[in-house]
Amino acid sequence: MKPVIVVHGGAWAIPDKIAEDSIRGVKNAILEGFKILENGGSALDAVERAVRSMEDNPVFDAGHGAVLNANGEVELDAVIMDGKTLAAGAVSSIRNISNPVTFARSVMEKTDHVMLTDRGANQYADSQGIPKVATDELITEDERKEWEHYQKYTDSVKTLFNSQLVHDTVGAVALDCNGNVACATSTGGIRNKMVGRVGDTPIIGSGGYADNHIGAVSCTGHGESIMKVTLARLILFHMEQGKSPEQATDEALRYMAERVNGAGGAIVISPDGNWAARFTTERMAWASIKEDTLSYGLNPKEMFNEKTFRIAS
Repeated sequence: MKPVIVVHGGAWAIPDKIAEDSIRGVKNAILEGFKILENGGSALDAVERAVRSMEDNPVFDAGHGAVLNANGEVELDAVIMDGKTLAAGAVSSIRNISNPVTFARSVMEKTDHVMLTDRGANQYADSQGIPKVATDELITEDERKEWEHYQKYTDSVKTLFNSQLVHDTVGAVALDCNGNVACATSTGGIRNKMVGRVGDTPIIGSGGYADNHIGAVSCTGHGESIMKVTLARLILFHMEQGKSPEQATDEALRYMAERVNGAGGAIVISPDGNWAARFTTERMAWASIKEDTLSYGLNPKEMFNEKTFRIAS
């Protein structure tokens, strides 16, 4: 089985001023993940590494670069899932850990639970010696200024999502040389969200899902809408009915728009290596590597291909 990996940097109205950095960020992330697959590593290791790369990149809303809630605080969510065993780990509302996806994997591998949240998650992190950072290290100066500016408005988070005021989730899906699939998704949420609000990202079947029998999905977009239709599992349901990853994703996104007026996107991979990166927002930064081709895009119906994997500095 030849390995395949796909990543996204969030489906939203990505402004021109960070468009180039967003593309560069997903390309760098996918190279990090593909190195693992190329050397015979697991899909699980690959998606974790790719998502960590984006969590460390302040152009995205995950880890470093997270947006602020209504109280001006960071609250991070993440999920990771192994398609071979259906093992999964998730964390929500954590405040001072720069790589929530690795924290989620620890929950998956070292506890009997699937999700830890808030105070309990932080207590567990302390018990495991998971490195912590000062919350201020996760917030960019631009985000602090944007948050202070938009405190003057009373827009709902859905209105904010439909504007250019919010970043969004990052994620990855992969297929390794042993035929195993995995997914990982991480987010800093929606700017000005209520304290304690948890979106789709850490919810199994909504923000992500992986099953060797069907495929793997990582979702992005308006979290409340995604949860209402369990978007990740809905896409895989359509794939179980014989649809391609692209057809299944388009149908599920169309249903979400018609049923709950929600916009978003998803990256998908099937056990035979077919993949899709689809979205109904203005833009979504994404990249994939299959065989010797790195593909990437930002705008609707856009795909660029490179035969080499060099990234400009």
